[in-house]
Amino acid sequence: MTRILLTGAGGGLGKVLRQKLAGSYELLRLSDLVELDPAQAGEEVVQCDLADAEAVMALAEGCDAIVHLGGMSVENSFDTILNANICGTYNIYEAARKQGVGRVLFASSNHAIGFHKRETRLDASAALRPDSMYGVSKGFGELLARYYFDKYGIETACVRIGSSFEKPRNRRMMATWLSFDDLTRLVKRVVDADRVGFAVVYGASDNEESWWDNSETAYLGWQPQDSSAQFANDPVIIEEVTDPTDPAVVYQGGAFAAAGHFEDD
Repeated sequence: MTRILLTGAGGGLGKVLRQKLAGSYELLRLSDLVELDPAQAGEEVVQCDLADAEAVMALAEGCDAIVHLGGMSVENSFDTILNANICGTYNIYEAARKQGVGRVLFASSNHAIGFHKRETRLDASAALRPDSMYGVSKGFGELLARYYFDKYGIETACVRIGSSFEKPRNRRMMATWLSFDDLTRLVKRVVDADRVGFAVVYGASDNEESWWDNSETAYLGWQPQDSSAQFANDPVIIEEVTDPTDPAVVYQGGAFAAAGHFEDD
């Protein structure tokens, strides 16, 4: 795997991976709907709307693997999510099929399973229980990945990213936090592994509080090395007051699950 396409390169995690993957592969092709910084050595920059099937087809040409972060990363209107996350992801897989790209890392989300309760430990076989239309779109992407593997042999690691920020922003993220370095290690393992097949991986660091079990995909060889424990005494964590009956605390999806929970428009 020497020519890698990174979609969503202008987003928060896209910018992180652009920096951390620099020099790791022969070519890193960077794409986003927004304008990106000029290409550096070993990079190509292509502005692209993922809802444009022809543009995505050209985007994937000559690539060995796709790291698909592109799309809407939070809850939004259905029309926005439809174009960015559902049509866009379909276009990525069709382009992979027609351009001979054999492997995809699909940036799924914990919000695809956000209506499981926190006391329920989940593994790769856990049922999809999306907490938002955004989560629904990620569930669609996982099913699409399953289909393209079974039908066409395109390998995918669906990474249910927890909360990948510089540090946890609340108590919930002490369990869901994924460090930038652990994210980078995971991307490299997926790209470089001898075989991926179809895999569902929970994207969280080696945190003391843990809701997710990656034993079914241990064959990938990814072992997170960081932990949110280093932030346990941060005032943001210590001073937060929680209610155990609040849907944001009951369910793994947090605020996404709480928003509009059992409420009428």
